[in-house]
Amino acid sequence: MADTLALDVTADKGTITKTVFFNASRETVWDFLTQSDKLAQWFHRTDADLKTGRDYALLIDHEDGSSDRICWGKVVDMQPPARLVYTFTFKGLRDAVTTVTWTLEEALGGTRLTLVHEGLAEAGDGALGFAASLDAGWDEHFSKLRPVIAALS
Repeated sequence: MADTLALDVTADKGTITKTVFFNASRETVWDFLTQSDKLAQWFHRTDADLKTGRDYALLIDHEDGSSDRICWGKVVDMQPPARLVYTFTFKGLRDAVTTVTWTLEEALGGTRLTLVHEGLAEAGDGALGFAASLDAGWDEHFSKLRPVIAALS
């Protein structure tokens, strides 16, 4: 099954919506959204597996062995393997906190993964720039996730 990407960016509402199809079970895709070692393969390394009610940080590693937190938030809801919701912010958002919701649905013998990233309007005057940057970032991350999951088939 070919992966496809649908895009709806509504900057005036501050929402990015993306849908991707995978030839894999919801459980497999879920693991790549919640387990630190699997997140590191396509997104960023996290400080721990994602758990409901727990803060998390996405980390970037430096050549000297140090690491810095680049994005962070709190896991608000987990309904394995169907729904994951967490807050999401980074330094550039100037204290604005956004929400990322992942929905995993059985579709066509595989999984339809939908990302809804809301609250970008909270960034104020720079909201469109942040939306464009995050939109491109999600595209880049999905382009890394596709072959990782495809290799499991």
